[in-house]
Amino acid sequence: MSNVRQLRQLTWTRVLTFTREPEAIFWVFLFPVVLALVLSIAFKNRGIESVPVGVVNGDPAGRWVEALGGAGGLEPVVFATRAAAEQKLRSGAIAALIEGDDPLRIRYDPTRPEAETARLRVNDAVQRAAGRTDPVAVDTDVVTEHGARYIDFLIPGILGMNLMGTGIWGTGFALVDMRQKKLLKRLLVTPMKKTNFLMAQMFSRFMFLVGEVGLITLFGVWILGVPFRGSFVLFSVLCALGAFCFAGLGLLLASRAETLEGVSGLMNFAMMPMWLLSGVFFSYEHFPKVFHPLIRLLPLTALNDGLRAIMLEGKGITQLGPEFAVVAAWTGLCFFVALRVFRWQ
Repeated sequence: MSNVRQLRQLTWTRVLTFTREPEAIFWVFLFPVVLALVLSIAFKNRGIESVPVGVVNGDPAGRWVEALGGAGGLEPVVFATRAAAEQKLRSGAIAALIEGDDPLRIRYDPTRPEAETARLRVNDAVQRAAGRTDPVAVDTDVVTEHGARYIDFLIPGILGMNLMGTGIWGTGFALVDMRQKKLLKRLLVTPMKKTNFLMAQMFSRFMFLVGEVGLITLFGVWILGVPFRGSFVLFSVLCALGAFCFAGLGLLLASRAETLEGVSGLMNFAMMPMWLLSGVFFSYEHFPKVFHPLIRLLPLTALNDGLRAIMLEGKGITQLGPEFAVVAAWTGLCFFVALRVFRWQ
């Protein structure tokens, strides 16, 4: 057989093999379309996007609420107390906080792009409301408090994403590799309970949890100055629960997969929506509000929200019930279903 014919036959064989892998077809042809669709929903052109600006109820700046609301591009949010407004400013829920009257003071963090936009729009709105002759003295108060920066938002998201990735990939890949090498078939004839075997796969994640979480957290707190305002014990419990949750999801995805390529597609199919929707790199507030309840039901969303609430806001267990409930529910559900559908060979 000539080299050209051999090359042609080998190429055609590889093409036929590829077409028999539906997971590969999805990631090559359909996934880019899905990715573009999701991002277009999050960042589609909606005209001028409103930027939330805080005003304290009863504050002299309250007289500017009507001007801010009518200017376009601004969404005035009235708070009952100054403490509540400042907390939302630190967490990034509002882009700026206006105070006083003459001069009008705008508190914002210039490291956030939306905050600088808010400052410019607020200044323009009050000047227009005053006749556009600029008789209003506007002063700015730069807020660089740790907890309101983008890096403070990012570190808990990276930690949650890492727990998800190592839990799913570490567990799922190992199981399918054992299945391909016929190790699971050999284990089947041993006096071993399936429950113990699957639970051992989940608990093995705990061996790496301390180093995994500790490295990212210490780097963020000590090197980047990310605040840690909450309980370390509660933070550790949530991280452990998140690790078990995603290890259980890895078990479920690998319960019947026979090839590494197949389980790779399944795991990416499960993780990619959470990478995009669960607030890892940007807030899920970018998506239409109608989707928010569903997004909050994703395990990574609940984990990220909980980690940020503990680290940046110092919230306790009584305030994090929904987040813990979502992660715990996913943990139990994934393990239960994996136990029922798991196949040794």
